[in-house]
Amino acid sequence: QVQLEESGGGLVQAGGSLRLSCAASGRTFTMYKMGWFRQAPGQERELVASITWSCDSATYTDSVKDRFTISRDRAKNGVDLQMNSLKVEDTAVYYCWAFVYGAAQYWGQGTQVTVSS
Repeated sequence: QVQLEESGGGLVQAGGSLRLSCAASGRTFTMYKMGWFRQAPGQERELVASITWSCDSATYTDSVKDRFTISRDRAKNGVDLQMNSLKVEDTAVYYCWAFVYGAAQYWGQGTQVTVSS
């Protein structure tokens, strides 16, 4: 089992920045990849960014490239998501996600990000 605890999020004006953090505990030695999903009202959950545990290879959905940066925080066995130049369409609940060897997935409780115009 892996437990994920998120922090960050909140309300920001368009063009502003926010940083999300996720700390993992439990069987973190089984980690393969971590990342962030988001879900806006009436929309499907989408993968925003992910990073592999072994080589820090990061991927992003097209809509956030050059604005968001995912990074590992080895001290807390977690990941951070730095979000710059935020847009109203970035408003969503953001979920920390972990994918481990053996194909199990784990989710955080979600944190609200609201971008006002």
